[in-house]
Amino acid sequence: MSIQVSQNQASNTLVNGDPYLSELLNQFQELIFEEVPQPETFAWLQQVRDRAANFVRHSTIPTTREEEWRFTDLSSLRQVKFNLETREFWSIKFDITQLTLPEAVDSRLVFVNGIFSPDLSSVADLPEGIWVEDLAGFPLEYRSRLQNYLVQEQGTEEVFTALNTAAFTNASVVWVGKNVVVETPIHLLFLSIPGNSPILSQPRSLVVAESGSSVTLIEDYLYQPTNIEDPDQIELGEVVHFTNAVTEIWVEENAQVNHTRIQQESAEAFHIGKTSVSQARDSRYTCNAINLGAKLSRHNLEILQTGEQTETTLNGLTMIFGKQLEDTHSTIALNHPHGTSEQLHKCIVGDRAHAVFNGKVFVPKPAQLTNAAQLNRNLLLSSKARVDTKPQLEITADNVKCAHGATVSQLEDDEIFYLQSRGIDENDARKLLVNAFAAEVINKIPIPSLRKILLNIVNNLKSISPDS
Repeated sequence: MSIQVSQNQASNTLVNGDPYLSELLNQFQELIFEEVPQPETFAWLQQVRDRAANFVRHSTIPTTREEEWRFTDLSSLRQVKFNLETREFWSIKFDITQLTLPEAVDSRLVFVNGIFSPDLSSVADLPEGIWVEDLAGFPLEYRSRLQNYLVQEQGTEEVFTALNTAAFTNASVVWVGKNVVVETPIHLLFLSIPGNSPILSQPRSLVVAESGSSVTLIEDYLYQPTNIEDPDQIELGEVVHFTNAVTEIWVEENAQVNHTRIQQESAEAFHIGKTSVSQARDSRYTCNAINLGAKLSRHNLEILQTGEQTETTLNGLTMIFGKQLEDTHSTIALNHPHGTSEQLHKCIVGDRAHAVFNGKVFVPKPAQLTNAAQLNRNLLLSSKARVDTKPQLEITADNVKCAHGATVSQLEDDEIFYLQSRGIDENDARKLLVNAFAAEVINKIPIPSLRKILLNIVNNLKSISPDS
């Protein structure tokens, strides 16, 4: 994302800004490049960082008065004072075994509360022509190439992405060279662990798939305090954590990226994520976005088509219960002819949880012969569960095939009765129907072990009983 600040914004006084944001920004700016050796090789980032900081200082946290945030109230976020007590966790040892995937056991980068952990990471036996490193470990001779990609995605200007840009000190980098096909999935694991006070972390990721290349990527946000070998090192207290993540993905000509993003933060966490994708001619991009955790979460997914004949597939699954709120906002900008996009987003909502979906597809006049389909299906397991859905097509091209739709339903009594008539009790019948609803998305994930983990989560759901 490229942050641009108008002259009018720059001339405003800070009285129009947000003291809460300014305090967060000031904390992070004290740490800029603290962890990155030879910061002079990244000197070009400072100008970008300064523009983003200026944008943040003249912005405010969105409110429900803004259309894009109408159903997502961030007032509870403002009530928490976050700090940067993250370096104390560098020395904590984890049993990482249970968190690794068999298919990616030696192709993972691990970040703990936003801080890169080389001891927990393992990168070996990857083919020549691929680099999986943190920003500090990226080869010196190739660092100049990062300038054309890192913090260069075009997209919506919004305050949380700018906050990340203004203050990130490191990043995960996955760079796949020209015509390199990577058979092994790449696992980016971002662990959140509790501290003595609420913690804010800002992970940053850059993925570049050069022309003719292919890669499978897993972006995993997970809360797992039980893996601490010596829990006496910290006081757990209230598990409040705010993850503000940004991922930039560049899919160049005839390249392919299969991207699975999983969010499993703690029940008291806040999670706001931005995924910005640029697709060149003949490229193929798939995103499987699974949202399970966090008290409040939002995923902004933006796809920009920069050449003809691109293929975009977006699969989403949200499963939330209690008083969770999950918000998915996606944008697909099809600016060239012969583009194809297909989106399926499903929500399973129980108890008093609230799901939000807003999916936009733009098909301007130059994008002739575009084929775009969008569907949002929602399953409410409680009369107090809520979903707000807004599938949206904006078309000015006159030779296209486009469709969109949304459904909201509950488990059907006759389906439950049919299963009961076959000897299945009511609770198991409900689980079976919920499982079938979720499996349509989960089965599209290309990593068998991950599919098994997610299906087990669905099978073990407890909040699927009807209202008492």
